[in-house]
Amino acid sequence: MTATDPAAVKAARRRAAAAVLALITAGADLGAKAWANTALPGEPVHLGLLELRLAFNPGVAFSIGDALPAWVVITFTGLITLGVAVFAWRTAPETKATTAALAVVLGGAAANLVDRARDGVVTDYLHTGWWPTFNLADVFIVCGGLATVALSWRRTDHERDHTPVG
Repeated sequence: MTATDPAAVKAARRRAAAAVLALITAGADLGAKAWANTALPGEPVHLGLLELRLAFNPGVAFSIGDALPAWVVITFTGLITLGVAVFAWRTAPETKATTAALAVVLGGAAANLVDRARDGVVTDYLHTGWWPTFNLADVFIVCGGLATVALSWRRTDHERDHTPVG
């Protein structure tokens, strides 16, 4: 494939768009975490079904691995984030929707990784009372993951067999 190959140009544009979306997603979460760190110490802010409550999670989802050394959790989450990035890169030529969903997952994962790399914990600030406290990156990861799964069901076997992966 050459740089003038329409398929290569299309794939490059999708990859660039995915990178921009991942950066915007990560930036939104990191901005919200910075705000939470300055605005939420002390009493929670009640907003009906949701409250804003500052918390710090040394583990991963549901505090799994919270007793592990920070470097282990950072390495593990870094490898997973890298895997998502490689998968997003390889699938970018397929569909816009799948690429966008993976970019949102990547942005959320990267934001949590950057946050954790600072001091070994992830900043959480959204609390429902019936679910562990979470953050915007977690919302991006879950929603992007669900969208990726839903979109994979939508594709036909023929599309799966004949989609170029670059």
